[in-house]
Amino acid sequence: MDANMLFIVVLVVVMGGMMWFQSKKNKERQQQVKDFRANLKPGTEVITIGQIIGKVVSVDEQYEEIVIDSEGSLLRFSFSGIAKEYERPAFVSDDEVDENGNPLPQDDAADGAADDEAQVDVDASVAQNNAEAETAEAEQTDDGKKAE
Repeated sequence: MDANMLFIVVLVVVMGGMMWFQSKKNKERQQQVKDFRANLKPGTEVITIGQIIGKVVSVDEQYEEIVIDSEGSLLRFSFSGIAKEYERPAFVSDDEVDENGNPLPQDDAADGAADDEAQVDVDASVAQNNAEAETAEAEQTDDGKKAE
């Protein structure tokens, strides 16, 4: 009888702990949503619970209403109709991956040379170095002749 009673007590304590933990997480999530909706500013891209994407045009905190512009259409929603801030998902073209979805190797050497401003023309650099060396040699020989 003692083992059964101990099992029931442990079960009740574990279930109570789980309920308390879930309640705490739910309150935190609700507070985050409330803070997000309270901090909405014009120009922010949002997505509604109906999956409409648009930019915030105006926010009326007194009546808890928000107006968004979606492709030229002005729509008015309550704060509770806004799901979250919209983040455009990354897009990868089919030309950039193989049939298994793995990225194709990129030819970085050709692209990098065109984009890198630190790269210089090798022939011009060699010619400039040779000209500087000849000038330095000529100065040394002139200084040597003057010393004699």
